[in-house]
Amino acid sequence: MEPMIEAGVKIFSMSALRYFLLAGIPFALFYLLMPVRFNRFKIQLKEASKKDFLREIWYSMQSTLVFTVITIVLLFTPIRQYTQIYANIDDFPLWYIGVSLVLSLVVHDTYFYWMHRVLHHKALFKRTHLVHHQSTNPSPWSSYSFHVLEAVAEGMVLVVITCVMPLHPLTVLLFTISGFIINVYGHLGYELMPKWFRYSWGFEFFNTSVHHNLHHKKFRGNYGLYFRVWDRLMGTEHPDYVKEYDLLQERRFGAKAVVAKAA
Repeated sequence: MEPMIEAGVKIFSMSALRYFLLAGIPFALFYLLMPVRFNRFKIQLKEASKKDFLREIWYSMQSTLVFTVITIVLLFTPIRQYTQIYANIDDFPLWYIGVSLVLSLVVHDTYFYWMHRVLHHKALFKRTHLVHHQSTNPSPWSSYSFHVLEAVAEGMVLVVITCVMPLHPLTVLLFTISGFIINVYGHLGYELMPKWFRYSWGFEFFNTSVHHNLHHKKFRGNYGLYFRVWDRLMGTEHPDYVKEYDLLQERRFGAKAVVAKAA
């Protein structure tokens, strides 16, 4: 039991440090050090309050604790025998680390889309997901700002991906880091995609910060996490998304540049 507690403390500490670094650095850059310089990149021009940021951090630490417990259960209890986690990195080719990481993100996007839609059901929304939606103008700190029950639902994706495919602990670590970085971008409150992205295949496939920000602002549509695929297949993408993205593009690059590229 003592080694498990020590591992839990270590995992929680590392996860909390990761949260404060990966959310804190962009927050400091965009919200504290150079907000004027990046003003035209800001999606919602209104400002969130210090009270909002502190609330988001508080709930994020609770979520981090929940994620830690789930990780400990998967790695250090008999539950591990029911997963496909493998300890010897040579059991699969080294390239499989990258492939399994990409597959994990694809599975996570599917899991998240349907879980997210369930959380928006009127029977659950006020009891759980409303905590996250208190951030109508999200910041990097809101990336893990969940009700404890939603944090359990969010964290259970680790159970899913470790049961449906072989994963090395390194892949699990890379999955949590890359997923969190993308999550921070989605909640950043600023759009960073370059001008050319709007007219590339990537725009049709991947989500943007505007995409998820609109979900926080309107409370409906845009339920996907990484990709637009499920929203477009199920008809749940917000009808104003492309228009909102283009309006921000005009503010960033000028109307003439946007129109010229579209032509």
